[in-house]
Amino acid sequence: MTAGASSTTTTASLSDDHHGISLGEATRVWARIAALSFGGPAGQIAVMHRLLVEEKRWIGEERFLHALNYCMLLPGPEAQQLAVYIGWLLHKTKGGLIAGTLFVLPGFLAILGLSYIYVLLGHVPVIEGLFFGLKAAVLAIVMQAVVRVGSRALKNAAMRGIAVAAFVAIFFLGAPFPSIVLAAGLIGFVGGRSGLAAFQGGGGHGPANGQIVHDRDTALGERLPDHARPALGWSLRISALFLALWLGPVLALFLTLGPDNVFTHIASFFSQMAVVTFGGAYAVLAYVAQEAVGTFGWLRPGEMLDGLGMAETTPGPLIMVTQFVGFLAAFRESGAMHPLLAATLGAILTTWVTFVPCFLWIFAGAPFVERLRGNPALSAALTAITAAVVGVILNLAIWFAIHTLFRQVQRVGGIDLPVPSSVDLPAVLLSAGAMIAVFRFRIGVLPVLGACAALGAAYILLV
Repeated sequence: MTAGASSTTTTASLSDDHHGISLGEATRVWARIAALSFGGPAGQIAVMHRLLVEEKRWIGEERFLHALNYCMLLPGPEAQQLAVYIGWLLHKTKGGLIAGTLFVLPGFLAILGLSYIYVLLGHVPVIEGLFFGLKAAVLAIVMQAVVRVGSRALKNAAMRGIAVAAFVAIFFLGAPFPSIVLAAGLIGFVGGRSGLAAFQGGGGHGPANGQIVHDRDTALGERLPDHARPALGWSLRISALFLALWLGPVLALFLTLGPDNVFTHIASFFSQMAVVTFGGAYAVLAYVAQEAVGTFGWLRPGEMLDGLGMAETTPGPLIMVTQFVGFLAAFRESGAMHPLLAATLGAILTTWVTFVPCFLWIFAGAPFVERLRGNPALSAALTAITAAVVGVILNLAIWFAIHTLFRQVQRVGGIDLPVPSSVDLPAVLLSAGAMIAVFRFRIGVLPVLGACAALGAAYILLV
């Protein structure tokens, strides 16, 4: 047992500041988690579980999974919110702020640097080749996400029906992602309240099988810290503060720059996205692509793939791809401002309005999460939303495939269809290789991305 866990015999009689874990030690561990947070939410949550539960034994299995279940009910990246939750549980509000900020910071800096390279050197052949290869790898990774989420979520005919309906709604009818999430959630809620067996039991990113670390054997123990007890006054105050931090800049931009300015559009659009991003980054990307490419014209379809490639190869939540979208939007509509300065401000603004709400959801709601435990209707709503997300991710995979494997796309009846004669054979071969690597040999995300990027660069330089 670790030194942190050795204090558990007296944990129940100690105050919140004496569970044996200093804020400095926790900060170092959160920085370590942030540096290792590759591989999407499943990988990030696995890293947290290994370090916080198995290695450090700061919290136990039961408390970890209860926090994760709450985060799964929220919009936004559940891994980052889980970090905020556990940081708050251990060291109050400042602990949550440190954990959540560190989780995002490395990815933000990395994608910002890659974005500079993209706009300044994107037409250099080797850079074009790198992103050509990344697109092929990303297509394979998104297809893997369809299979992974689908195998967990589509356990019966009702869930498969919701997934099919979601795919038809977004692919053929152009239904907005928020309405699909809302409809699925309502269906699941009603099904759960009705006691239908098909809506019982949700899925999640659980830890790997292994020896269970019980709460009683950890530094925090089984007791509820004083600051974690529900207090309506505190929740209202913290909610007001983070609402002001989140929506204050949006209102200020609207009043000073007007409703048609690119920064106002960025602030309002990604603020809306922050409340509908159920299902993870892959699902919300379809919504972002639909609006950023089709409605605002901020970037081209292939550039969405480039941005996802950046997010896949850097630590932090995959939803950080939105930072790249905000960067390009402001870069191309900079007005009198220097394009790189505008782009940097656009990236910062996008990240701010995307992640500040995550802190709001946790700080305002975490003290009350015990009331959600075991609620069958809420669990059923989450199960139905997860099923709908499978259909949304399949739509994203097809959208990516069309724009990766074909050089020309035509719009027929409101649907993007490829021009068969424009098939890109090198892209097909590279994508097929990535698929084989991912599905047949189960090679990890980073090696596949690295190999495809190298092969793409070699191809562009040789032809």
